[in-house]
Amino acid sequence: MTFSLVARCADTGMFGIAISSSSPAVAARCAFTRAGVGAVASQNVTDPRLGPAALDQMQAGKSAADAVAAVCDAASFTDYRQLLAIDAQGRTAIHSGPKSLGIWTDAAGDDVIAAGNLLANEAVPQAIVAGFEAAKGHLGDRLIAAIRAGRDAGGEAGPIHSAGMQICDTVAWPVADLRCDWTDNCPIEAIATAWEVYAPQLDAYVQRALDPRAAPSYGVPGDD
Repeated sequence: MTFSLVARCADTGMFGIAISSSSPAVAARCAFTRAGVGAVASQNVTDPRLGPAALDQMQAGKSAADAVAAVCDAASFTDYRQLLAIDAQGRTAIHSGPKSLGIWTDAAGDDVIAAGNLLANEAVPQAIVAGFEAAKGHLGDRLIAAIRAGRDAGGEAGPIHSAGMQICDTVAWPVADLRCDWTDNCPIEAIATAWEVYAPQLDAYVQRALDPRAAPSYGVPGDD
């Protein structure tokens, strides 16, 4: 039903998530990042409250594993929930309740953890991790390479229809939050195309927020 990864860039301190699903608007419910703190994916059966709750725990000083454990101890129906988390030190954690859908498989690497359910095969998460570790460049490029690798390794057992990628850096909002909420084509490729367009403009959009006086023009008609 869903496959995803959460990751950290050790060089920049950025955190990111890439996720895809047969369900609509998966990233709107499942992707959470916080600058200087970490990233959390909450999926199947999703409770969007768990992502911010886990980030709050990590911001208070808990490791990813302790944060996930604390959230699961406090929340209801965690037998149905699945969580992936990475903290500011690159430590990772996973929770998968016994009543979540399908067979859960996961894999972890340096500064990355991936997992999925109702997958075409159990090798998909390891393919995601390998794709992330082999890729170079911006964290966004590595996230796209990783989620593509999971798709190419088989992905879900059925067709995927939505995808998203979220990245946080040093400001209080995600510096990239790209989504394809529904398509009968490949939502991962839709996100990849959006990233190709957005990546060269990312820093400019941050600058416009912080100090528009020093920001570059938008380069559109009427913006002279």
